[in-house]
This record gives sequence, structure tokens and C-alpha cells, in this order.
Amino acid sequence: MSIDWLNFSPTASLIGGLLIGIACTLLLLGIGRFAGISGIVGGLLDSDRGDSGWKAAFVAGLVIAPSLLKPFSVVELPDFRETGGNAGSLLDFILGGFMAGIGARLAKGCTSGHGICGLGRFSRRSVVAVVLFMSTAVAVTYIYRHLA
Repeated sequence: MSIDWLNFSPTASLIGGLLIGIACTLLLLGIGRFAGISGIVGGLLDSDRGDSGWKAAFVAGLVIAPSLLKPFSVVELPDFRETGGNAGSLLDFILGGFMAGIGARLAKGCTSGHGICGLGRFSRRSVVAVVLFMSTAVAVTYIYRHLA
């Protein structure tokens, strides 16, 4: 299944990006925390319980909000089981998620933390991380799709 560029909605993408930016800004201004998903999820697994309330609410929102907003979606997402192998197998998704988690730990933050919050703060470390994230993603996608 290929991407149907006729149904691509730059307006929905822009609105989604704006909502993510607003949410990150509200979290920073509201409680002084960055919206880096790996740090938030990792913090839930740590023993420090004083910070776990807002982190649990944040993660719950990440899980629940897409289900609530699905009826209003203008973009139809493909089901990986119906793509004929173009999107990869379930094992590919699991392996990719595991590797992304390791990379987030090594980079001291994930793509959301560095890409959204770090770049918004003009962090040099985040600029380097995002350049590495993106160049690695391009290289791995090229190798996986064209050479493997």
C-alpha cells in the first residue's frame, strides 16, 4: 500500500503540529517540565513517586486522546496487517520500538524531547541529536527499502 498523496492533508498536519507545540509550551510554563516522552515514561518507572501524578496523566492522555479524536480524523492511517509487507511486520515494529528506546537512552532524550522542546529552546545538544536522528532514519529507511 503506497501513500495516497491526493488524501494528504497539510492542514491537519499543521493543526496537529500546533497542538503539540501548544501542549509542550503549556507543560513547560505550567509546571516547568519538558515534554520528552522517554523521560516521562522512564520517570514513571523510577522510584520517585512525588512526580508520578502528572507523568501518569500525560501518558494516559497519549493513549486515550487518539481514540477520542479518531472520529474527527481527516487522515486514514493504514493498518500494518493490510499493507502487503510494505510497512513491515509486527516484529519489525517491535524491534524498531526497542531500538528507538535504546537510542533515546543513549541520546539522553527522545525525538519529541530534543526535536520539539530542545529545538524550541535553541539547545545545541538537541540540534546535534535531531540531525543524528533524522540522518539515521533516512539511512536506515533507504537500506531497508532498497538494499535489504
